[in-house]
Amino acid sequence: MSSGSFPYIPVDARGWRLAMGLRPLEIERWLEVDAHRDEELALKADLLATRPEVVVATRPEGDAASAELYDEVLDWFARYAPDLAPGTKETSEHPVVAAARLVQEDLCVLVRSDAWRLQAACVCFPSRWTLATKIGRTMDQIHEPIPGYAESLSGPTTGVFDRLKPERPFWRLNWTVIDDPSLHQPHAPRQLSPDDIDQWFFRVERQTIRRLALSDAIVFTIHNYVAAVNDLRDTPEFLEHLLLGIEGAPTDMQEYKGWVGVAHSLREALS
Repeated sequence: MSSGSFPYIPVDARGWRLAMGLRPLEIERWLEVDAHRDEELALKADLLATRPEVVVATRPEGDAASAELYDEVLDWFARYAPDLAPGTKETSEHPVVAAARLVQEDLCVLVRSDAWRLQAACVCFPSRWTLATKIGRTMDQIHEPIPGYAESLSGPTTGVFDRLKPERPFWRLNWTVIDDPSLHQPHAPRQLSPDDIDQWFFRVERQTIRRLALSDAIVFTIHNYVAAVNDLRDTPEFLEHLLLGIEGAPTDMQEYKGWVGVAHSLREALS
């Protein structure tokens, strides 16, 4: 993928920031369709056939919201991408799976009880986390491994979820640098090769949050984009801002992300 076709490069001169960074979302842009759709849907189908226990997790508490989500996905295609709309609604699968087969996004359904809990999901393209360890857990428990989440994002995240209105969805971007371009990566983060920028890949998650009107559940979507760092070098100031982001991250975050000792390679690339 060339820099000209890579849609999101959310590194900037402010350097590292652990923030929600929410932006208002127009409903016609809830889902994104691009040139990789056929390839990614085929990969999803293969994973659902061969590794369903890895990419799907549901609990009864999420069934009604998943059915509503499936209806919303069908309605979105009918309104905004009618040429891609499926011919029938009939399905024997769990509705979160049926919905996920139609979109490039991974889909997570969160339902409020004592807290917001993940009650249904189809996640074929995780970025170094395992769905089976997250199902039924609260937002704080899901994000417990992330340094700084409890102190900086736990309260704001819960507040946003509690106040979210069906007519006002949001989106945000999240990025990392990893050593593998594969979309399906359920394994724990590992250290980047500090001296080999040729093996670095820039991975961006476009995430949306939307409240469902009937079930009052929240749908969290994740659309992944990946490019080799070297393929983005001609993007203005990309390497400079990437260096600021990596170097400015706290030590525990660098260790968590696998970025320890890599800044010098970026400096050499800049020079």
